[in-house]
Amino acid sequence: MNSAAPGVEVYVEYQGILENGEVFDSTEESGTLQFVLGTGSVMPPFEEALMGMGEGEEKEIVIQPEEAFGPHQPELIQEIDRAKFGAKVDQLKEGMVINLSVDQDGQPHQVPALVTALGEETITVDYNHPLAGQVIRYKITLSKIGERKTNLPPIAPGQ
Repeated sequence: MNSAAPGVEVYVEYQGILENGEVFDSTEESGTLQFVLGTGSVMPPFEEALMGMGEGEEKEIVIQPEEAFGPHQPELIQEIDRAKFGAKVDQLKEGMVINLSVDQDGQPHQVPALVTALGEETITVDYNHPLAGQVIRYKITLSKIGERKTNLPPIAPGQ
């Protein structure tokens, strides 16, 4: 039987599930995930779980926040003076994701931020990834093993 190995193209069906049972991502909606194992296209624990699996094989994995979308960092929550938003301030709503410009190494970068509160003087935004701090469970099915695309060495756990 053929098994998944570094350098081989794989086709994966999955469901991403939060601890409360909510499905946050699924290939039912996005279509089959196709990538070459060992190229870092997906988070390492997801990739490691596929190693050695055969076509049609199913697996369930749990990924801690540090290996998924990172821990929730309170310092990434900021209050910004309403005046900085100009005329667009009236369009803002709690729960809205907006792109803000932040300075990183002297260069401006656009980053997404979640509007968490609309105060009289300030707008509170959260720059954390929406899934930061969450334990993630994936139900994975390796639907197809494709061709070898590149010769990559095996991935050591934790890489």
